Amino acid sequence: MKKTPLESWTDEKIKPYSQLRSYQLAKLKETVGHAKAHSPFYRWRLAGYCEEDIGSLEDFKSLPFTTGADLATDPLRFLAVSQDEIKRIVTLETSGTTGLGKRVFFTEADLESTIDFFQWGMSTLVERGDKVLILLPGERPGGVGDLLAQGLSKMGATPIPHGPITDFGQMAALITRKGITSLVGIPTQVLGLARYIEALSPTFQSPLRSTLLTTDYVSPALLNFVENIFTCRVFNHYGMTEMGFGGGVDCAARGGYHLREVDLYWEIVDPTTGTPVSPGTRGEIVFSTLTRRGMPLIRYKTGDEAHFVAESCPCRTYLQRIAYVKDRLPGRIALPEGDSLSLSQLDDILFSLPHVADFDATVYFNATNVGIELILYLPLPPPTGFLHQTREAVLGTLPSISQLFLEARVITCPRPVGKRMLKWGNFLLPTRN
Repeated sequence: MKKTPLESWTDEKIKPYSQLRSYQLAKLKETVGHAKAHSPFYRWRLAGYCEEDIGSLEDFKSLPFTTGADLATDPLRFLAVSQDEIKRIVTLETSGTTGLGKRVFFTEADLESTIDFFQWGMSTLVERGDKVLILLPGERPGGVGDLLAQGLSKMGATPIPHGPITDFGQMAALITRKGITSLVGIPTQVLGLARYIEALSPTFQSPLRSTLLTTDYVSPALLNFVENIFTCRVFNHYGMTEMGFGGGVDCAARGGYHLREVDLYWEIVDPTTGTPVSPGTRGEIVFSTLTRRGMPLIRYKTGDEAHFVAESCPCRTYLQRIAYVKDRLPGRIALPEGDSLSLSQLDDILFSLPHVADFDATVYFNATNVGIELILYLPLPPPTGFLHQTREAVLGTLPSISQLFLEARVITCPRPVGKRMLKWGNFLLPTRN
């Protein structure tokens, strides 16, 4: 089995150091010193801490965490270079905060690090000469689609930036007309395209050999369906803007994300106590930047839940793996009798059913019952009996849900790009059927 190319990349980067952990410790000390000297936030947050006192990775884990709320309160205080050196600013949606909102700043060197990671990470599934369709936002220089295109060009592939899908029919035609061999996209958008092709293009001859899904959890049902329709292998990528867009990617074994350990130091901690958990135990992903100069982040709590995979990867790399990220810790809704509901549970149920390409969900309570409203997005009109079959499937799988309210929104073009929602409704169940 082909070893993850991230190992060769890591070996190339750490040549001055004896091993990866020594490299990371040295970079963490540099980051702490740089942040304390130049970032007003870390000058305050790390008062009393000194990089010379960090003699081990365990010592580093005594430093305080950084949270999304810290970043949203005053992002400019995180800057560790002059604003003239900033090449790209990304503003993130936030809720419940005042001030500027979460903004992430990158220097040109920071962006080059991401391009480098994309170049090596994409070589897991893309070869020189491949035509790669990029279905991610990329109209602005320094956006994720633009950085990915630059990484692909460096490895000798041909990037075809497009942006999110707006018309399923046009997209299916473009893939065949241009002979696309790989694509990168948002899971539900690619699923919607596959649903459309299954229904309206039964003679579709897929030229695809690989697909990379990113920005969201990929349920096994979604992955299997996309693979069957496109007759290609589907890989997973994990990242967030605060990480510099890229965090980890599958290898050929497809058993979890191999990590960007050259640029990021990874921890998984108990979300309540903040103490490290053992491999195989789920907790909250925490990362620290190792090479970023513009906006270093130290022990940043992501809110994402996962675990380090204890077993060695079949590809035989020494790099760590994190299991696929399924849920965010703040996104789980408590139900009666100790049960809970998460988006990944609904993904696993709904994407295993025919026709569904995306959804939103709202949970309602009253004194004795729990109800859920599902708004289902379908690329084509469903057959007779679809809502009844969906209701039975959901109620049969989620015993804590006593009532289900369904609405099927039929759209002939993809849903606008955005995160699926699982949210609270009023504490009174709606009265409609």
